[in-house]
Amino acid sequence: MQYAIRALRGKELLSLRFEAASEQLAISQAQAQGCVVLAAEALGQGWGFKLFGGSRFPLVLFSQELLALIEAGLNLVEALEGLAEKEQRPESREILQGVLRLLNEGQPISAAMERFPLAFPPLYIATLRASEKTGGVAEAMGRFIAYQSQIEQVRKKLVSASIYPAMLIIVGGLVTLFLMGYVVPKFAHIYEDLGGDLPFLSRMLLSLGNTIEQHGSLLLGGLAALSAAAVYWLPKPAVREYLVSWLWRIPALGERFRIYQLARFYRTLGMLLSGGTTILASLGMVSGLLAPSLRSRMESAAAQIRQGQSISMAMEQHNLTTPVALRMLRVGERSGRMGDMMERIAVFYDDETARFIDWFTKLFEPLLMLVIGLFIGLVVVLLYMPIFELAGSIQ
Repeated sequence: MQYAIRALRGKELLSLRFEAASEQLAISQAQAQGCVVLAAEALGQGWGFKLFGGSRFPLVLFSQELLALIEAGLNLVEALEGLAEKEQRPESREILQGVLRLLNEGQPISAAMERFPLAFPPLYIATLRASEKTGGVAEAMGRFIAYQSQIEQVRKKLVSASIYPAMLIIVGGLVTLFLMGYVVPKFAHIYEDLGGDLPFLSRMLLSLGNTIEQHGSLLLGGLAALSAAAVYWLPKPAVREYLVSWLWRIPALGERFRIYQLARFYRTLGMLLSGGTTILASLGMVSGLLAPSLRSRMESAAAQIRQGQSISMAMEQHNLTTPVALRMLRVGERSGRMGDMMERIAVFYDDETARFIDWFTKLFEPLLMLVIGLFIGLVVVLLYMPIFELAGSIQ
């Protein structure tokens, strides 16, 4: 991230630019050059970040290494110094050095990391802040690592389940384009030279092939424009929310999306509650994980909890539970282990999602292969049908 710094050096007014991971680090760089900083402003990411997506701070790896060093007997400052010394990426090293400097100034670890929001998300800060009251920083990091591992496991299952269908669609699309853009026009020229009447469906296919051949560059340009528009628009939150809301209207998939969202919701909420964060503060932090329709329900449920209603009743009234989850929430309220019970609910939802993914892929992949095979087979049959008729007439 680039920052514009207005500063004084002696009697000279300067306008400087620095590449740094945070505003505080940019100010520190200016101060190291003997400047008195008057103002700092973020300019955005450099060209390298725009082209390649930036260098994200490896939060899970950092947490695992820091936890290992703390459990080995090092204190927090010594562990961070060791990680900063071995760090090869300049951006990550700047972040760790900035955290160390703030720790040496007397700030707690959560406040120091909060100054670097691009590296340490609010959930991470909230987990550490709650653990500082009991001295269980290592326990909080272990809880966050387990949380991220479980989220990553579900994500990997979704990705792996979508790879084979995506490959089938891509290969089937390429084969279809080859047939329609190259093979079909060749047959069309042959049939034009032979003359004679062709079956209606064959004429339609050959006409489509000729159109693709004549306007191939225009069609390729249109596909390229659509691809560029998809790359530009899909990352935008409004577009993604619209697509998600459209998918939610599909009866079979809508309920599964809801279950997946609730699993993330309860897992994150359970982690925060187990770490000592209050229920209302936790609900405020996890609202961004939910789709807009569920987010509004969660806000209404939070308002009722703030007024003194039980968590289970508020969640039930706003359709944020299932019958099994509702019973587990009531057990958690009676036992006082709400955080642990919410994590159990997330595990139950994850298992249900995994079963649906396995069932869906076993059904969808053969159907997709069947549809692609039938389409390609139909094209081939329509191409050769005039030849079959010609052979029959010769006999």
